[in-house]
Amino acid sequence: MKIIIGSKNPTKIKAVKDIFLNDEVISLDVPSHVSVQPYSDEETMEGAINRAKQCSIDEAIGIGLEGGVMYIQNQLFLCNWGALVTPNHDVYTASGARIPLPDEIDVQLKAGFELGDLMDIYAMKKEVRNNEGAIGIFTNEQVSRHDMFAHVVKLLRGQWAYHQ
Repeated sequence: MKIIIGSKNPTKIKAVKDIFLNDEVISLDVPSHVSVQPYSDEETMEGAINRAKQCSIDEAIGIGLEGGVMYIQNQLFLCNWGALVTPNHDVYTASGARIPLPDEIDVQLKAGFELGDLMDIYAMKKEVRNNEGAIGIFTNEQVSRHDMFAHVVKLLRGQWAYHQ
């Protein structure tokens, strides 16, 4: 089976490859058609669905993974969504881990920065978005970005398999 993921991010690609071990996994750079920094569950989920739909081509399963932020009351949380779209256009969605983000991150995001860019500065590292991610930084690497997205991909694959 061919799986096409709508991202060139190595962490997202590895998450899909680790769950679809025996399948051909291809990555495409496709737009999410949402804000560069999604700011709600709805927008983050929409970005994942948009990416997956663009990848459900040539009888392939399309997968979209999107990270974002969202508020619960006045606290900003990290969120993530995934979508799997079949060649028949069936859409499956799933969300994963959420953790609160520090107030200084909230202030910088409101100023127009993207979380991925802020994390390099905050953690004094390079390419955090392609490695441990914000979740890895704020969980002291107990949960990595790969772990988070692999969990979402498991949820997607499980729903799809259930409906087969």
